[in-house]
Amino acid sequence: MATVKDFRNNVRPNWCPGCGDFSVQAAIQRALAELGKEPHEVAVISGIGCSGRISGYINSYGMHSIHGRALPVAQGVKLANRDLTVIAAGGDGDGFGIGLNHFMHAVRRNMDITYIVMDNQIYGLTKGQTSPTSAHGFKNKTTPEGNIEHSLTPASVALGAGITFLAQGFSSDINQLVRLVKEAIQHKGFSLLNVFSPCVTYNKLNTYDWYKEHIVNLDNVEGYDPTNRAGAMAKVVETNGLCTGVIYKEEKPAYEDLIPGYKETPLVHQDLTLDRDLFEKALAEFA
Repeated sequence: MATVKDFRNNVRPNWCPGCGDFSVQAAIQRALAELGKEPHEVAVISGIGCSGRISGYINSYGMHSIHGRALPVAQGVKLANRDLTVIAAGGDGDGFGIGLNHFMHAVRRNMDITYIVMDNQIYGLTKGQTSPTSAHGFKNKTTPEGNIEHSLTPASVALGAGITFLAQGFSSDINQLVRLVKEAIQHKGFSLLNVFSPCVTYNKLNTYDWYKEHIVNLDNVEGYDPTNRAGAMAKVVETNGLCTGVIYKEEKPAYEDLIPGYKETPLVHQDLTLDRDLFEKALAEFA
């Protein structure tokens, strides 16, 4: 059986010391080992940004894709080989900026993949610009007088789009984060795990201490029901999106299970040898 060490490689992360993404990487590796996965059974697909480097730091199949497009690639991988545990990963700019359209449709399709977003409320790789989740009034090098845009709340967007599994974690709470990664992977359908992952270099507002002061841990909220969508939305609004734990979950058929014949013969097991006569016939139809 694989251990955490089996999901490590010799590539040293070049994140800044103290970056919350280190905890996310460790949580994924621990979760995969505890679930009994093997490196060849996992694919990590990432986008562009500081967090996009994570696919190169985990010993598994992986692809560092293009900006905002981790989810289309991950869905293609899952359709090609449903036996793989597919994890898409990226940042708030990657996923909720240029990639927001793909996120909405991934939620709608409910394909059986896990999407882990490292939300630091800033563009870190390009040296500290305002991101879609940056707070109104947030000051940085691109908004020295304060951000005039209002922030996007990932949890509200996901719930409104009809997500079947939604959770949020915090890089400082590694034990909860490991559990949430495991639950997200085990969920049959599309899972979003949004992680508050502080940028210690460019975001001096949303620090570890700031999150500890503002986050509401739903594990400690007596009577909270994660199967109640309306209640989940109300709690997200009440906490201004700053809540951790499993926010919402429901059982619903996954996209790939609804494809006729796909369940019996997945693409990876099909004979894809080119039939020249069939190919020529197809070409003739478009002549």
